[in-house]
Amino acid sequence: MGRAEWPYNSTARARGLVLLALGVVKVATAEQLRQLVLPGTADLQTVRNACKDLRHAGLMESVGRTSSAGVHGRPVRRDLWNLTTAGLAAAASELGRPVREMGGTARDAAKAGAAHALAVTDTIDAFRQSPPLPTKPVARRTTRPAPERVLPVRPRGLGHLRGWETEVALPVTGTFTTPARGSLRADAVLVAPEDQVPVLFVEVDNHTEPAAVVASKIDRYRRFFDRQVKNDRGREIALWSTLWDDSGRGGFPPVALVFTKDVSAQARTNRIKAIRDLSRPCWQPRWYNPHGWSSKDTEEDGWWDFSGTVPVIATHLDQLRAHGPHGPVWWRFGHSEWQPIIDALANTGTKEEYRARQDQHRQEREAARVVEQEQRREELARWEAAWECPSCRSDVEPGTVGPDGYRPTEGGLCPACEDIRRDTEREHQAGEEAGRDNGVLARLRARAGDR
Repeated sequence: MGRAEWPYNSTARARGLVLLALGVVKVATAEQLRQLVLPGTADLQTVRNACKDLRHAGLMESVGRTSSAGVHGRPVRRDLWNLTTAGLAAAASELGRPVREMGGTARDAAKAGAAHALAVTDTIDAFRQSPPLPTKPVARRTTRPAPERVLPVRPRGLGHLRGWETEVALPVTGTFTTPARGSLRADAVLVAPEDQVPVLFVEVDNHTEPAAVVASKIDRYRRFFDRQVKNDRGREIALWSTLWDDSGRGGFPPVALVFTKDVSAQARTNRIKAIRDLSRPCWQPRWYNPHGWSSKDTEEDGWWDFSGTVPVIATHLDQLRAHGPHGPVWWRFGHSEWQPIIDALANTGTKEEYRARQDQHRQEREAARVVEQEQRREELARWEAAWECPSCRSDVEPGTVGPDGYRPTEGGLCPACEDIRRDTEREHQAGEEAGRDNGVLARLRARAGDR
């Protein structure tokens, strides 16, 4: 299309990125689209122009509005943008996906205000933390230079926008295209193997449902992950593994709960704990030791078996926005501290760690045995090289050292007898000196001195 076809003068890059974003999140405000794909633009008009040009081309529409509190508590209403059927096909081309996998246009959701869909969009943006990149300034007629812009700094994000899908059907029974009753739809699914996350299922919660309902979703995740189908060789495999890769960590794929309601820290913690306790059978691993016991009460070392369990990690949207997914914002059910996402996803106390501890203990025992054997050999060698003290007939070992540093040579006196010998020698010398002082010569010298 030429200039007349794009009356708002948007760039092809901006239009492509907006289509890409809406192909993933389905419905969003212009502000959200800017955050997702064009955070480095000087203002919002770049994204608005792209949306208006795409609407002019019949690829996008705005059929709903959302309202939120602005400055001084005044409500601010914003247009909601979603794709048309033709726009969905164009977005599929941008994403490189078949149109049949794109889902719907979200037209009805946009009409209703799309509160939950917008929260999902905010969550994806908080995961992504798309870095603001400087854009080429628009040429102006004035010669006055534009002021230098300072781009905001965002924490490190996770994955790429193309790695996200929303409203993904997870059939407990039925198929992916026609899931049966009792199945669920994941709010969002992230595939980011480049960031050590082969797949992550995301549930966005705004406290609109009781904790028991959220816990039941985790149980349905477990039922979906546990579902088996036959592959082309007739072997039973997990249905989920036909679409997504295994992390290799053990257990089922992880589920992330992101809470979005603006409540106190205590209320957030209470909500997380309530869901944790109600969903314990889904995520709690089993304790084993070499005897097969499944009680952690025993003091015997063992390991946690994570097979058949769903790793669940939880955070709040505010924390995720402020620190990014790699910050210490995740509380894994069963862990006791806030962790970065990779640490939170890692299983701890596994059988591999148990075996590593056992290997370490064996190596330590072997090293101690070698040291003990060496000490015994040295002791035996000293015993064999010992001799009998010529005086007291006790054994004298090589290397024996007396209190005064005396080291007996082979066949010599022991330190005690050497000490006695030296004392006797000193007494003898003292007696001789006393005799010289009291003898005849001493008296003659005294007389000569008197004269």
